[in-house]
Amino acid sequence: MRRRPVDFRRPVRRRVSNVVVWSLCGTVVLLFIVIFSKESRIESRPTSSIKDFTKYVKNIEGLNITDEMLSPTSVTRQLSDQISLAKAFVVIAKESNNIQFAWELSAQIRNSQVLLSSVATRRAPLTTRESETAIRDMALLLLHAQQLHYDSATMIMRLKTKIQTLDEQMGAVSEKSSKYGQIAAEEIPKGLYCLGIRLTTEWFGNSNLHRRMNERMHIETKLRDNSLYHFCVFSDNILATSVVVNSTTLNSKNPDMVVFHLVTDEINYAAMKAWFSMNTFRGVTIEVQKFEDFKWLNASYVPVLKQLQDSETQSYYFSGHNNDGQTPIKFRNPKYLSMLNHLRFYIPEVFPALEKVVFLDDDVVVQKDLSGLFSIDLNSNVNGAVETCMETFHRYHKYLNYSHPLIREHFDPDACGWAFGMNVFDLVEWRKRNVTEIYHYWQEKNVDRTLWKLGTLPPGLLTFYGLTEPLDPSWHVLGLGYTNVDPHLIEKGAVLHFNGNSKPWLKIGMEKYKSLWEKYVDYSHPLLQQCNFH
Repeated sequence: MRRRPVDFRRPVRRRVSNVVVWSLCGTVVLLFIVIFSKESRIESRPTSSIKDFTKYVKNIEGLNITDEMLSPTSVTRQLSDQISLAKAFVVIAKESNNIQFAWELSAQIRNSQVLLSSVATRRAPLTTRESETAIRDMALLLLHAQQLHYDSATMIMRLKTKIQTLDEQMGAVSEKSSKYGQIAAEEIPKGLYCLGIRLTTEWFGNSNLHRRMNERMHIETKLRDNSLYHFCVFSDNILATSVVVNSTTLNSKNPDMVVFHLVTDEINYAAMKAWFSMNTFRGVTIEVQKFEDFKWLNASYVPVLKQLQDSETQSYYFSGHNNDGQTPIKFRNPKYLSMLNHLRFYIPEVFPALEKVVFLDDDVVVQKDLSGLFSIDLNSNVNGAVETCMETFHRYHKYLNYSHPLIREHFDPDACGWAFGMNVFDLVEWRKRNVTEIYHYWQEKNVDRTLWKLGTLPPGLLTFYGLTEPLDPSWHVLGLGYTNVDPHLIEKGAVLHFNGNSKPWLKIGMEKYKSLWEKYVDYSHPLLQQCNFH
């Protein structure tokens, strides 16, 4: 056989090493194992979720939350509804003091709940045969409840009646509380009564007191000197007036320039003179008068005195009848017709020689020097007062009857109210504007009490409408006789006012504020000790 030339021979195949082959096979196997393990992990996740869901379904079935519970024809649903209704009737039965029936309902509720619990545990529907006895027994009790008028409509009516009865009882209790509170506020403590008696006895038995008072009264020039600081107080309370005078003088930078004009009634006149004769009060000038000596103060000039002669007015304030409950007792307090209360509207007549005075109520305490009040420019107004309005509180509509056309036509209902108790009065402007006649006009219009009901502040708001200059609130801090007051306001306040029923000299006074008043009472005074003041 002929052989091909060398150049045309096939290339000899080289054999691959066995080591290389086996290495490649191992790599492929490893890759396959890795890929397979990842796929196994991915597939294992849905499997665990399915297991969790299966467990959740089993829990739901254990709680018996199935279509059967939602079916209106299911005996399980019927039994559950009976239990809910029975629970409501248990509460109503207890409210009606039917304890025996409430116990029977509770027992049957427990029986039905045990039956439902056993069915839920086995996760099988409740059959009519199993539930027949429980449903029948519960139905009988529910029927009995309806016969006892425990149905919803009847119960609603009963509750409404009960609410109305409670409202009536609360109204009666509130009225009694108001009456007792008013009585407590108006009572004269035994100590004050004792002090008045002892001072009156002292006045008529001690000629030295007459001499001291006459010596003071001889200083007529001081009583008329308009360069001095003139204060006026109208009161029948000796101790309260004493605190006003004492606190004013102790905090005054120039007590020798302070003049107090005190006006009281016939009953307390001797006692008031005796007390202010035997106590010096740092040498301030003190004048004591009684309003019965004012000859111009008569029924022909003063509407309040004229109204007191009216039989209907006398019956309203003094008869003691409840007026069919139409008017609260606080509106029918006779003190609101007291001349000592209404004398503030006659200050120019009481002190004809004076040009400016500071009016103080007898339930205030002074803790700053008040001489700055006399240099305040009232801008041609008559009354300088601290305003008391905060948002809608203490505005005119809170005091006056705006359903009356006279009030509605003449006064802004949102006008800011102000307070009596510490007022600066420009008596020159008062006389010029004839302010007392304005007061007379409104007082006569209110003879039937249709414009306002209570006190001297409403006629004051009408009288000084457009004639009042607002003062800095720190001059007059109110509320210590009925509410909580910010301690910072008390600290800054020049005059603290115990307005309200809880006066500091009464047992019902607010204990936390009493010390502000009591520190101006000299409890070591022999007469106070004899009358058990402590």
